[in-house]
Amino acid sequence: MLKVVFFDAAGTLFDTRNPVGATYAEVARKYGVDAKVADVNAAFRRVFHHTPGLAFGLGHSAADLRDLERRWWYRLVAESFHGLGTFTDYDAYFEELFARFGSTATWQIDPMALSTLGQLRDRGLALGMISNFDYRLYGILDGLGLKDEFQSITISSEAGWAKPAAEIFQTALAKHGIASHEALHVGDSEHLDIAGAAGVGIASVLIDPNAPARIAIDGRVARVATLDAVLEAVDRLAFP
Repeated sequence: MLKVVFFDAAGTLFDTRNPVGATYAEVARKYGVDAKVADVNAAFRRVFHHTPGLAFGLGHSAADLRDLERRWWYRLVAESFHGLGTFTDYDAYFEELFARFGSTATWQIDPMALSTLGQLRDRGLALGMISNFDYRLYGILDGLGLKDEFQSITISSEAGWAKPAAEIFQTALAKHGIASHEALHVGDSEHLDIAGAAGVGIASVLIDPNAPARIAIDGRVARVATLDAVLEAVDRLAFP
C-alpha cells in the first residue's frame, strides 16, 4: 500500500525563470566577463557532471554546513568559467550569484504543483522531498508556498549523500518509518531520480515534457508529460 510520495525539487516542482547559464552570463558581464550563454551552459553542465555530489552529512554544525555549501558552489562556478574570461572581482560575482539563486524571484513554481500535491494529500498520502540541494532550498520552498506541503525534506548537503546514492533515499524512508515498497518518488532525472529510486526498490515517476504520451507505464516506472499526470500514475502503478 502506498503511504508516501517523495518529490524532487528543482526541475520537478519548480524551475528557474531563465536558463542557469543565461543568469550566470548576465551577472558575469557586470564583473568583466562577456561569455556566450551557450559556452557557459556547456561548461556548467560539464563541470557539474564531474563534481562530487553536494553532500556533507552528519557531524557538522549548521555554520560548518553553510560554509561547506558555499565552498562547493564557489569552486564549481569558478571552474565553469575557466577559459571564458577574467573577473574583475570573482568573490563579489559569486556572492551576487549565490544570493540570486537563493531568491524566490529566480524561480517559478509549476502551475500544477499545488493542485497535484493537494490531491495527493486528500488521498491520505504523506509527502516528502528528496533533493540534491543546499540550505537555500528551505527559503525557496517557503517563498513559493511549498514548504508546508511536506512532512519531510531531505537535502543532500545535510544528509551526507546525494542522489542517486541509496543512502539518501533510505534516510528519507526512515523519517517516515516506511519500507521502500510503500513509497513513490517523482523526479525529472533518469539517472538521479529514477535509477536512484529503483536501486532501493522505490517505484518512480519521471517528469518528461517531451514524452510522446501523457503517461506510459513500464514495470514500476511511469513516464508522464505533465506533473498532474502523477495522480494517474499513482492509480496505475502496483504497490504490493
